[in-house]
Amino acid sequence: MKPYKSILLALMYFITIHAFSQYTDVINSNRPGVSRSAFSVGKNVVQFEVGPYFVKEKRTPATTYEVSGLGADFAARYGFLFEQLEINIEGTYQNDTKTYTYQAGAEDDRANFKHLALGAKYLIFDPYKNEEANKPNLYSWKANHRFKWRNLIPAVSIFAGINYDTKNNPFTAPGIEGISPKVMIATQNNFAGGWVFVMNLIKDRIGTDQSDFQYILTLTHALNANWVIFGETQGIKSDFYADNLFRVGGARLFGKNFQLDTAITFNTKDTPSVFNASIGASYRLDFHKDPVIDNGTSAEDEAGRRDRKSGKKRSKKASKKNKDTNDNSPKKQKKRSIDFD
Repeated sequence: MKPYKSILLALMYFITIHAFSQYTDVINSNRPGVSRSAFSVGKNVVQFEVGPYFVKEKRTPATTYEVSGLGADFAARYGFLFEQLEINIEGTYQNDTKTYTYQAGAEDDRANFKHLALGAKYLIFDPYKNEEANKPNLYSWKANHRFKWRNLIPAVSIFAGINYDTKNNPFTAPGIEGISPKVMIATQNNFAGGWVFVMNLIKDRIGTDQSDFQYILTLTHALNANWVIFGETQGIKSDFYADNLFRVGGARLFGKNFQLDTAITFNTKDTPSVFNASIGASYRLDFHKDPVIDNGTSAEDEAGRRDRKSGKKRSKKASKKNKDTNDNSPKKQKKRSIDFD
């Protein structure tokens, strides 16, 4: 096997094994899309995600208006108590001007949170936790990239939290204020070749006049170890607002704890038409420690111990094989052929 192929296979093995755990050696961000991964950031990891954006909306032909402004999506995530558990706070703040084109000079300057939520996410099912079953074949590219039926079984997590809306918020329906519940189911499929599919089903502001249902479908593809591209669709349905939004974009990894990204958002209707352009960044403070095995060693130390143990076994087998080979040498055979009777 050529040296560069050996290095590539070893790298693929390393990335695959670590990508199927809660904690990953490189940052695992929800950006640049708006869907939420089924996996947490990992125990004792603090992660910040922020993305300023430009927004342009226009409604025609009835009650014509235009919206132009800036905003920012943000999130703070923390892996708490267990590898599967994450608590987070996230939201969107927007400052814009709404101009009524049918009434000359009529404008509304608006600034508030479009949404602000605090909650917890817990992984209830992980089909990738069996590392042995998900190890790549180091000798076959075809085996690693072929379709596997078990990959159709997704990881599943649940989210429960609360929204907070201020009184007279220009971005919510009249009368919406205070605290309201929010729940979500998040699934994630990791396919061969660097493809990941995420689905979110969300019920937001439950029990209010703006109780909306949302679905988000995101397909991500890793071009290499540093670059990723994605496409996403988001459906929103409520009595206050309904839309189908589409997003495309990409992200670039800089080191294991920092990521930059960019995306555009648009729709296909004019009630209103929507266009957003965003840039963003994700950064983590990594205080994660490997779990301790019963014998008092860390998982990393235990893996090294097993490798050394396997090496000793191979050495013993090699020694035995050499001994057997020496036993079959001409001198040994001649000695055994001597009859001492």
